[in-house]
Amino acid sequence: MLMQIILCYSVAIISTLCYGKQISVFWDVGYVDGSRDGYYTRRSIGVNGTSPIPPIYATQGDNLQLTIRNSLDVPTSIHAHGIYQNGTSYLDGTGMVSQCGILPGKTFTYQINTQQAGTFLVYGSNDHQEADGLRTALVIRSLKPRFTYDEDMLITLEDWYPKTFHQKMDNINKPGVVFPPPPSYATGLVNGFNGNHTKPLRFSPGKQYRLDVASMAVTVWFKFTIPGHKLTIVEADGVETEPYSVDGLDLGPKQRYSVIVNAKPTAEFNYIYNATLYANFIPKWPGMNPRYYTGIVEYKKGASIKNYPLPDDTQLEWSEETKLLASDHQPLLEPVNRQIELSAELFKAADGSSYFVLDKLPFATSKVPTLYSAMTMGNLAQNSSTYGLQANAHILNHLEIVQVTIHNPSELYRSFHLHGHSFQVIKYGPAKDTSDDVERPIRVSTKWPLRRDTVTVASYESVTIRFKADNPGVWLLRCTMSTHYYLGLAMTFIEAPDVLQQRQTIPFELEHMCRQQNIATCGNAAGNSGLDLAGLPSPPVRNQTNS
Repeated sequence: MLMQIILCYSVAIISTLCYGKQISVFWDVGYVDGSRDGYYTRRSIGVNGTSPIPPIYATQGDNLQLTIRNSLDVPTSIHAHGIYQNGTSYLDGTGMVSQCGILPGKTFTYQINTQQAGTFLVYGSNDHQEADGLRTALVIRSLKPRFTYDEDMLITLEDWYPKTFHQKMDNINKPGVVFPPPPSYATGLVNGFNGNHTKPLRFSPGKQYRLDVASMAVTVWFKFTIPGHKLTIVEADGVETEPYSVDGLDLGPKQRYSVIVNAKPTAEFNYIYNATLYANFIPKWPGMNPRYYTGIVEYKKGASIKNYPLPDDTQLEWSEETKLLASDHQPLLEPVNRQIELSAELFKAADGSSYFVLDKLPFATSKVPTLYSAMTMGNLAQNSSTYGLQANAHILNHLEIVQVTIHNPSELYRSFHLHGHSFQVIKYGPAKDTSDDVERPIRVSTKWPLRRDTVTVASYESVTIRFKADNPGVWLLRCTMSTHYYLGLAMTFIEAPDVLQQRQTIPFELEHMCRQQNIATCGNAAGNSGLDLAGLPSPPVRNQTNS
């Protein structure tokens, strides 16, 4: 108990060793009314009175500080998607997992580690605020780039809905409501606005361009092509790859690719780029799903456009994880110390509510941020019961090799993000317990498997990933589709809690943030000592007759 008290009320002094320049970004997070899609005016979340939010740029080793002033009427927090936060897991920004939210009227500064390089995202994690516009791209340039190019360009892809996230969700998981709900169709945004009204990409003849293509979508998939131009993949989710040329990129929510594009030798023609929004989980409807967006690749203002016939997608080569090689030639992680089988499924509750599950129960946060429980519960931090049933907690030992297979025995496509890590994509295959008879081939990665932080799983398929538990902390594995995450499609890795307690300390400012909201900063999931979980809400009970 004494150790719990010491861990609970300790104060950290954070010192940052800066190798690069100081980059200070200030966000006054507030509500902004406007029309991002060109059709509907609605309230969104922006920064400094603007929406969309400008991207953030840095170079490896820079001291990047993001200061948040919360001018909303609810708490907020910020997650840097793809940034490992190794040694600073308390800055992962996941509401009630790694921190309490920043209260309205309050300010907090995130220190974003820039030792990685590549294309990342920064967005509001608390209360799914990213879905309402609190999102942008983070590009960290390498100090020693492997490829030369003349210019780099950022292309962001988003889905935008006429209603706010909570307006959409208000009636989805209430008892007695028909599930799934009626479909809602998104507008595709390219670089912040309706994809058919975006400024041209300007190319000069004979030059090489690096395009950082980032999906910031919260629900749908995008395909991206530039007919007449090959896209050579050199990075996926912040991890460099061996060059691999494709016709197009297929991106699930939160996936990113960087590609090298060779411009044409002359400015005789301009060209078209295509960004196609699609979703397999809502009915196809001409003009709505899929939705096609086009923009200009401009070599010369006023030049005629070189048109190419649109081939069937099956005739094109698309980005595919099992064909990509990690450029550092990291071999397959072996031997596997722990194997975990998960299955993304619908969970019908006895009261008529609908949820999704990845492990045993629909995920839900606790009364104490899960990281704080891991850091203050001493030896009991090694007991999964400490975190409550709905954390779906798995305890990992330090430096063990973990293999996770995610099954998707449904018609819905899925997309999953692991916080705190990039993982090797090992193989794709059929899901267990599928209800159809379609044969799905097994696709196995090469000897140097691609590493990334976000992976998609098609209907009735499974994916196997592998990572090393070398980043003590509390990390979610969750669906990047906001609706499905809201309905419980997530689980928690409690990684090396014994090492975590020795190496990290919660900063006083973050602890104080919780106390201002009467949220406990120590104890188990219920804020109690030992394994007494009294006061924690009871999880939903599965309807055994119609699950």
